[in-house]
Amino acid sequence: MICRLLKEDDKTPSVVATTATSGAVEKSRLGNGSRKIYRIDTTDIANVALFLAVFVGLWQLVIVLELLPKTLFPSPAQVAISISELIANNSLAIGIGTTLWRLVAGFTISIAIGGTVGLAMVRFQGFGKTMSSFAVGLLTFPSIAWVPFSILLIGFNNFGILFVVIMASVFSVMISTYSAVRNVPPIYIRASKNMGAHGFALFRHVMIPAATPSLIMGIRQAWSFAWHALIGAEMLITTLYGLGHILAVGREFNDMAQIIAVMITVFVIGLLFDKIIFLRLEEKVRSRWGLNQHTE
Repeated sequence: MICRLLKEDDKTPSVVATTATSGAVEKSRLGNGSRKIYRIDTTDIANVALFLAVFVGLWQLVIVLELLPKTLFPSPAQVAISISELIANNSLAIGIGTTLWRLVAGFTISIAIGGTVGLAMVRFQGFGKTMSSFAVGLLTFPSIAWVPFSILLIGFNNFGILFVVIMASVFSVMISTYSAVRNVPPIYIRASKNMGAHGFALFRHVMIPAATPSLIMGIRQAWSFAWHALIGAEMLITTLYGLGHILAVGREFNDMAQIIAVMITVFVIGLLFDKIIFLRLEEKVRSRWGLNQHTE
């Protein structure tokens, strides 16, 4: 949304400011019939199919040339059989369901805690400066290092896994929130105050909308941290369910086909979440905020 503040009676130069986009004005500008329609990009699909074909071909070539022992490097057919077996005995479905439940629960808690603390860091500058350094230090802490702490503190259960997921992602959400709100251009705030926005109204209708694109990118990064930590935690904190547990079982029985089958599943789930949810949400926000004009 473009708001121009012109002070003609003042001797100082006129102030022209661009403020954050608000929902009501944006809807009136775009209209009801101009919603962006997502179309399937056949070029991207073709590129992915070509990449997969080349990858599988090279994989099969390694098997044919017997460059590696078959027990250590199974063929694509063996992996496909392993996937079908995991589907047939419901292990894969139960593992995916359990893992996604833990991911959604842990990441939701991370967003709630990280977002709240991040906003408090913006509100109280002294606390923000201290906590930001503390959060950056813990963000560099390997997520797998939280596993022994979680086992001794909580035990071998879902709450122990959720703890690892939360600790791996909450600081990323915290820093992203803190940085996104603090980096709102000051001219937005000054212009809004001149128009009468103060307190919660300024925060709700100007600062949060202006920080949203950066917040989305930060949440996307935090989700990747949570996903990585979850699989590692499931492998080490045994609960008999989850994709990480299936990976650990494959390791115990030297079943490389099962290990690669689960790795492919983890990769596909991560790719789908990124492309279908986060990338689409990010593009929608960027389009709504007018940040894609250079690509049009």
